[in-house]
Amino acid sequence: MKQTERIWDFLQRLSPLTRSCLLAELERLEHCGVEISGSSDIQAKLRAEFRKDGSSQSRISDPARLFFAPLEPVLVDGAPEHDNAGRIPRGSLLPIWEWIIRDLPTMARDYVDEVGKLATSDKPKELRKAAATFQTKVVKYLENALASPDSAEQTRAKLATYTAAQSAYRDLTKMMIVLRARETLTKFDAALPVKIDNFDEAIQGKVGTLLNGLKKEHADALPFGLAMVARRLKTPWQLIFLATRAAASKKAADIATTPYAITVSMALDQIEDARSTLRMALRRNRVLVAREILVAIYEAEYALQTRINELDDSDWGRRLRHLMDSIAALIESEVSRFPPEVGHVLGSRSLRGGGSLMRRLGHLAWRGRDAVSHSVNSCLKLIGQS
Repeated sequence: MKQTERIWDFLQRLSPLTRSCLLAELERLEHCGVEISGSSDIQAKLRAEFRKDGSSQSRISDPARLFFAPLEPVLVDGAPEHDNAGRIPRGSLLPIWEWIIRDLPTMARDYVDEVGKLATSDKPKELRKAAATFQTKVVKYLENALASPDSAEQTRAKLATYTAAQSAYRDLTKMMIVLRARETLTKFDAALPVKIDNFDEAIQGKVGTLLNGLKKEHADALPFGLAMVARRLKTPWQLIFLATRAAASKKAADIATTPYAITVSMALDQIEDARSTLRMALRRNRVLVAREILVAIYEAEYALQTRINELDDSDWGRRLRHLMDSIAALIESEVSRFPPEVGHVLGSRSLRGGGSLMRRLGHLAWRGRDAVSHSVNSCLKLIGQS
């Protein structure tokens, strides 16, 4: 019997949920660039199995889907290993659900049974109420379970039996924050514009008012509110406007003192996520997709460098350099596979575009507006003092 067949024979003895967790884990490792011999065949077999029995792509049961519903606006696909501020990777839901039903067996069983009965009677309001009740119970349990270092470490160890992802415990604590603030976050999400093509000062002001209200009720949920805003932005890195607008100057040190300084870290998170996606596109030889991803990365890098003064001397700047160095290594490895005389689309300097005349003029215009704004504000202060 071949090795893959022996592994598959073993997998058939596991529960469907455990096989789902395994598939999620294999996908996570692949996304992170870890190569495991035979993984592709096993993933293909598991996906085919879930398609055959009618399971959704997420392979999460209806009770779990209802339970995690408030998290939907802040979920992201893939499995980032870094601490992605304000967002939760979808791949963490399966191990967290497995932990919940094993750690809270009686409450979880009662909830699953209730959802099963209500689902057959077509009572959506009652279903949502059952989910909300269980969410409150889980939050209270988590508040106790994570209250002390010892109990928190026990929880971390239990989660580690379902996934090797280092972010799983952090994602559990994030889930607790979102569920605790779910009603406020739902109202906040509904009040936001459906799509923001131009994040101008008027829109920034309206969004800022909504964010201040969220911060007043649930300060720890602010990153999730910011993530909801970012999802609506046509150009996600523009989220940093909330921080640069509130700062005394465009210096990195001043921006770091604003309530929305985290938006710069979130922009860096976006670049880090794009790096993972770029790696996967290159591994699958999807060069045109990789080109689009790379252009977006360069745009975000350029925006951070030009809109934040003294960035290089900050922790943000050091992180950006590290990210761009690793991205450059990825591109160099890909381009080096082709002879110099052939060339490669990813090696073209035009992808950066930062040195073009239009971009230089745009940057100068932006600096000019900033200088004018600073001068006007200074004059107003002098007039007020006279």
